[in-house]
Amino acid sequence: MPVLAPTSACDEVPLRAVMALRARRRPPTGRPWEEDARPEQLPPPGPWITWLIQAGRGWGKTRTGAEFVKTEIMAGRRRRVALVGSTAADARDVMVEGESGLLACCERAGFRAVYEPSKRKVTFANGAIAHTFSADEPDRLRGPQMDLAWSDEIGAWKYGDQAWANLQFGLRLKGPLGDPPRQVATTTPRPIPLIRRLIRLHRDGDPAIALTRGSSYDNLANLADNYRGIIAGYAGTRLGRQEIMGELLEDIEGALWTHAAIDAARIPPAAFAGLSMARTVVAVDPQAGDGDEGSETGIMVCAKDHCGHAYVIADRSGRFHPAEWGRVAVAAYHEFAADRVVVETNQGGAMAIHTLRTVERNLPIREVRASKGKLTRAEPVAALYEQGRVHHVDLFPQLEDQLTSYVADGRQASPDRLDALVWGLTDLMLTGRAATTEGLDFSGLEQANPWA
Repeated sequence: MPVLAPTSACDEVPLRAVMALRARRRPPTGRPWEEDARPEQLPPPGPWITWLIQAGRGWGKTRTGAEFVKTEIMAGRRRRVALVGSTAADARDVMVEGESGLLACCERAGFRAVYEPSKRKVTFANGAIAHTFSADEPDRLRGPQMDLAWSDEIGAWKYGDQAWANLQFGLRLKGPLGDPPRQVATTTPRPIPLIRRLIRLHRDGDPAIALTRGSSYDNLANLADNYRGIIAGYAGTRLGRQEIMGELLEDIEGALWTHAAIDAARIPPAAFAGLSMARTVVAVDPQAGDGDEGSETGIMVCAKDHCGHAYVIADRSGRFHPAEWGRVAVAAYHEFAADRVVVETNQGGAMAIHTLRTVERNLPIREVRASKGKLTRAEPVAALYEQGRVHHVDLFPQLEDQLTSYVADGRQASPDRLDALVWGLTDLMLTGRAATTEGLDFSGLEQANPWA
């Protein structure tokens, strides 16, 4: 069969790609994965549909996910694959092009794969195709159908439930050899509803869910020599248990907020868009230090409807220099058409007001000063959550981690996102009342979440 010459310079690239795919396999550059992998990195037996890998940082989650996809494709069991990352950049930089990503795994196995970033597509030597998706754009998962999926860091997905649901609806093709569709999900665990739901199904004996757990220590032989010392500094801490040991940390005994209460009142953005708000505020808790080494500046956007319910609609917190947090807060004020900015002035006092006035001279500001302890201020706001009167519009992982780890013994410092939230909801819901749970009338309120 004659080889057609390219008709123009533009035709040379796709022609070369086609010819490359038809070429013989490259020689393998490493040992077979089955020989290098630890036993827990190989697919578990059984009729599972979802393989959830819940492990600490450095365990080898990315390599395991990529090798699983590569092996399934090389064996001819899969031809249409979805690669879903937290963002488009994560899908590209980690899942496809990363040191432990899909292209590197194929290279080591001598299995040719061509990546076309503009098309978000990886084409393999046997004709199989994988497309990359971002969980930040869940609607892009509505149309495609596939027989295999790899979802990475699902604990960090901003629109986790929506992206996961759309992916499940598309996971409907049989493989070329008649195999049912399968998926692997790799993540450092966070107590978001999606992960808790998958683990609950596994605990209940659902054969469709296989679970592998692991810690950073499992893979120390392949990590930098000083990494053991780095992670040792977090031993026994809550952060270390989650990020290193790979534990799913549920509610803490004595915490003012619980995941169950937050989840029960959570509403999707589409439901919030149809509501009318009586007032909206941007609440700011300025950081004590500078933007490089200090704590965060809490910047929360909260609103109240005409029926006495409050809504947490945006989190703009971060580590900023003073001029930076002022611009972020004022931008949020305009973005959400807020009525005013509520700023805590214990730290910096007049400087905090000056920071905001420098950005916008006529900005409506309400100064608040902590005359009572953090616990006393937080308790009535937590009570509003218990009564189902505060709704998170979508997921706020960092804020919710802070809320559910703040213990009512009053000895720990409250994080800045939590502080900003308390100031905002107090201004909307508790102004004019004593900042205590005493005297709050919750009678007659509907307890069920109408959007659940």
